[in-house]
Amino acid sequence: MGYTVYYKTKIDKWREFIKLIERISGGLGIEIKIRENEVILKGEDVEELRIKKEGYSSVKTYGREPYTSIYLLILYSISSFGSVEVWED
Repeated sequence: MGYTVYYKTKIDKWREFIKLIERISGGLGIEIKIRENEVILKGEDVEELRIKKEGYSSVKTYGREPYTSIYLLILYSISSFGSVEVWED
């Protein structure tokens, strides 16, 4: 059984968001892939956090720290660049 975070994103300031996410991932040593309308972050022993420019998604972290908290912090930071809704299960 795993702990899941669900989220809906709409990022209006995409370029600014990319600058922040590159800095965060570099500082924390988290692998990052940047695509045209999606950013993918990969922590250890958790699913990839896939952040879409706009849309719904989810990620299983299995409650493993520090990645659960890091993923939540990153998701909530999206509110500075657009809008985000986050709920947990």
